[in-house]
Amino acid sequence: MNRGRPAHPLPAAVLADVTRVVGVPVAAVDRLTGGSNGGAVRVVLDGRQAAVLKAAPRTHSDQFAQAQRANRVAAHMRERGYPTPAWLGVGATARHVWQLTELVDAAPAAALTPPLIEQLMGVIALQAGQASEPYDHWRYAWRVATGSPLTAGRGDDTPEQTRLRRSIATLPEYSPDVAALVARLRALSARVPAPSQAPDMVHADLATPTNVLVGAGAVVAVVDIGNAGSGTRATDLTSLVWYTCTDPQLAEVRARLWTALLDAVGPDQAAVLTAAHILHMLELPVRHRWPTLVAAVVDRGHRVIDELTTLS
Repeated sequence: MNRGRPAHPLPAAVLADVTRVVGVPVAAVDRLTGGSNGGAVRVVLDGRQAAVLKAAPRTHSDQFAQAQRANRVAAHMRERGYPTPAWLGVGATARHVWQLTELVDAAPAAALTPPLIEQLMGVIALQAGQASEPYDHWRYAWRVATGSPLTAGRGDDTPEQTRLRRSIATLPEYSPDVAALVARLRALSARVPAPSQAPDMVHADLATPTNVLVGAGAVVAVVDIGNAGSGTRATDLTSLVWYTCTDPQLAEVRARLWTALLDAVGPDQAAVLTAAHILHMLELPVRHRWPTLVAAVVDRGHRVIDELTTLS
């Protein structure tokens, strides 16, 4: 991870809680790049061991439980050779949830090149059959893609997923172009049944270059595993397809991604995963009223669906 920027102002309560959990004094050194959510700080434990501390303000009721789940997923996958840093501790104060992981001395990828994407496909292959937590990204994607009604009290969604689905439901109100894309995505997924199982581990953010740490042209580690859960590894393949679809130099590797995605789940579920991903990519710029980015996502969304339709 890159380093050298001034230390991030960590709340004293967080540092005190980390010290309590790990049993040694913790001191902030500097901020690090890497991880899609930012806020990573290099710290030193007991004046000797370097580590990475991330503290996020509490925003929803299951945030600490999510961090605990990610800790368990990381431990499970590391036992099977998955290249994610070890978690050294997790905890919460009244206002923050924090995680402490080992420091991997490698730089975040500036971009995902064909060789890095090929390596990430190998990383994703390690996720097959490794579901260890009942946090099902696949069924959630199906609910997003099909517009399944939000049902109070059923507990299918986390609070953050509920917020996202409510926001996605309002997308057609933004413009006729957005409404047309949403209608196309809904039609694509309308008759697809909900997945009956969730066999694989899902990282859920492997296509963010700063979540991929590299050294000498090779993937050293994948970070930001905080939203990891179960489902189908095709979820992570889908996000890589989206990442590659605007760069002509990535056309060959994208073809291999499509093949792996269709082999993993078939055309119907590939359509569901793709539709859900596009809807999530659309939600952020629509919510913030960023018209240029909305137009770019709409254009890319139609092109990705056109490719999938041709391949199916």
